[in-house]
Amino acid sequence: MEISPNLSEKAKLDLLLVEAAINGDQKAYAELLDRYRDAIYFMLLKMVNNKSDAEDLTIEAFGKAFKNIHQYTPNYAFSTWLFKIASNNCIDFIRKKRANLISIDHQPEDSEGLLPSPTANLQSNTLDPEEHLIKEQNIKLIQSVVAKLKPRYRNLIELRYFKEYSYEEIAAELDLPIGTVKAQLFRARELLFNILKNNPNK
Repeated sequence: MEISPNLSEKAKLDLLLVEAAINGDQKAYAELLDRYRDAIYFMLLKMVNNKSDAEDLTIEAFGKAFKNIHQYTPNYAFSTWLFKIASNNCIDFIRKKRANLISIDHQPEDSEGLLPSPTANLQSNTLDPEEHLIKEQNIKLIQSVVAKLKPRYRNLIELRYFKEYSYEEIAAELDLPIGTVKAQLFRARELLFNILKNNPNK
């Protein structure tokens, strides 16, 4: 990549890290993650006002960015590109969440005072074929690497993603404070993310 003279020194360093990452340097990925993880997290936290969602969305944002890092062009700073991916992903998340809330909680009566059919108000809760395929692929990926985690982290990932437990249910199951569950699960996701990032089949 040709470095644009308009880029700041920080952006030029990012570009060098991106080039290294594309060429297979895993430390470059880790450094990019360290440089922007907190900033991305706090931006997303402001958008969703929920720490757990912000943590999930932070990992998702980096996952999408790193998976498509070869598409980045140095016409603008890497940070601009990364924040755009994170914000767009978050907007999609908010839109889907709002649609689900409306579909379940808001059930307007028709002219005869009857509620609409169940398919009308629950339709947005079902995954479309593409989303279903992505979810299945992600589950297979996670299943293939989750055994590499330490037992306590593996257990958390299995409860959260395989059994779809809530944070409260995990806390009750493991007899841990919910704050500890969230902290350990965030760490588990980081470890899992690093393994997935290095997986050639991602």
